[in-house]
Amino acid sequence: MKKTIMLKKNYEFRYVLSKGKYYTGKNLEAFIKDNNKNFNFLGLAISTKIGKAVRRNKIKRLIRECYRQVEDNIENGKSIVFLWKKNVDIKNANLKNINDDINDIFDKANIINKSHK
Repeated sequence: MKKTIMLKKNYEFRYVLSKGKYYTGKNLEAFIKDNNKNFNFLGLAISTKIGKAVRRNKIKRLIRECYRQVEDNIENGKSIVFLWKKNVDIKNANLKNINDDINDIFDKANIINKSHK
């Protein structure tokens, strides 16, 4: 099991958010950009408008867990930033909804390896 490599620096987030392709689901938005490396980066940006720290951290934990489950099926060399939609209620933050959103976004982006489908 490999460890998910996270985006941490502000300039890394800005680069993916400005140059990456935009995909949307029911609860999540994603920006995906090629990074010319042999591994993927994951970034999570949950606005303070969503709620206090406990709620934001819960959303981040759920997104990380869902991403971890499909991480091995994704093509290498991508930087992915997930955003929680501001107008979506926090009550929609459960494992099933987030997992469906992530799979839907990755299908739209066409970055799931064909051998793992």
